[in-house]
Amino acid sequence: MSRIGVTARQIPQVDSRWHRWVGTLLLLLGLGLHVAPVSRAQDSAGSVLVVQIRDEIDLGLAPYLARVLEQAKREQASAVVLEIDTPGGRLDAALQMRDALLGSPVRTIAFVNRNAFSAGALLAIAANEVYMAPGAVIGAATPVTGTGEAADEKVISAVRTTFKSTAESRGRDPRIAEAMVDPSIEIEGLVNRGQLLTLTTTEAQAWGYADRVTADRHELLLAAGLVGAAIQETSPTPAENVVRFLTSPVIASLLISVGFLLIVADLLGGGIGIVTGAGLALLTIFFWGHMLAGLAGWEGVVLVLLGLVLLGLEAFVIPGFGVAGILGFVALVAGLFLSLTGGEIVTNEDLVRAGSTLGLAFLTILAGGGLLLWLLPRTTRFEGLVLQTRLRRPDDRPGVGRGNGRSTTPPPAGAAALEAPPASNEGASLVGARGVATSDLRPGGIARINGERTDVVSQGDYISTGEPIEVIGDEGYRRVVRRLEAGEGAVTRLSSERGS
Repeated sequence: MSRIGVTARQIPQVDSRWHRWVGTLLLLLGLGLHVAPVSRAQDSAGSVLVVQIRDEIDLGLAPYLARVLEQAKREQASAVVLEIDTPGGRLDAALQMRDALLGSPVRTIAFVNRNAFSAGALLAIAANEVYMAPGAVIGAATPVTGTGEAADEKVISAVRTTFKSTAESRGRDPRIAEAMVDPSIEIEGLVNRGQLLTLTTTEAQAWGYADRVTADRHELLLAAGLVGAAIQETSPTPAENVVRFLTSPVIASLLISVGFLLIVADLLGGGIGIVTGAGLALLTIFFWGHMLAGLAGWEGVVLVLLGLVLLGLEAFVIPGFGVAGILGFVALVAGLFLSLTGGEIVTNEDLVRAGSTLGLAFLTILAGGGLLLWLLPRTTRFEGLVLQTRLRRPDDRPGVGRGNGRSTTPPPAGAAALEAPPASNEGASLVGARGVATSDLRPGGIARINGERTDVVSQGDYISTGEPIEVIGDEGYRRVVRRLEAGEGAVTRLSSERGS
């Protein structure tokens, strides 16, 4: 009885402690169950990076998008949203952006608000999901030339295949993507043969090319389950904006032409100095911009450097203009052309753009070269490269006329033969006179005629140092010479030695 009574009295105490422990555990468990899902949701919901694809798609957008996708991967972002409103743009830039989207592990959402034509359509198809605003359109992606005409069949086929493979990789009907490029494709109930496909928002949703219809970004985030995510607005960096500037045809041609002119001017001036460094810096800027844009590669750089080396050898080492000069010119043009047209698909527009850039560059080089030829004789640094002569009146020769401090009376014949120095070549006609080239004539150079150093120019042939020559033209300001044949050389060398 007492035992039972004791037990009865102890039960409330035990129950009270048990209830307190159980209640505390249940409270902690409830709090844990309530807090844990929120914590996991916040951890898994990373930021959302927004990329604006506005106006024309150019080469500056390709490195910009690649950088944002890499940032999203590094930061484990929840998604990258592409807000697209573009009439299209450069195909080479769109292909680079398409590859970046397909290769990114980050969730990508294309929000078409309002237009995704041409290259913009390819970007939308390459995204994981496509959301469209009411009244938006997507399609009309056939490649055209710079004049607005359709590209040739080869280019259309390549672009059509690119659209097809992109749609297949995202689980969309490839025939619809092809019809956006090629008007010869007919899809019953959607587009007739001869018409280029452009989808409205309603059509795109009905045919699987729009996952959702959302009026704005807020509705998009709500539909995509990203309401709680932090939004990061992105924009191109200054370097990416510079890429747009450097890849324009006018700026690219100026970088090429001015860079080469500076290098040539400095080399002709007798060496490599600050001017050559400035020229190389301009060429480096050209290649840097086109490498960032995904056009230029190291093969283009190597070809250009090889061309410069070969042209330098032709100009300063190997006489004349032969194999080295031709190969150097070809390598130079090929390297620049590759750097202007790099990409998976080269369209007629790309070829025309590259051709116009190079054409403008060479016209600038010709104009600058003419200016150099006009300036060289007026610059002391270049005086050794240009034929320099002075015109004197016949009575101004030493020993003749007035004002020279010498007697105007000719000396006796015997005295002249024994004491007078060799007759000066200045002002006197030297036609028929013979001498020896004392420098290479390329075609200008120096020769010894009548025992005096005389500036001469060949008819255009290369004449090596030591070869016998004869003056065949004397125009006062220049003496034109020719190379003597082997039989005539002995007489010339003997007369030259006597004169010296």
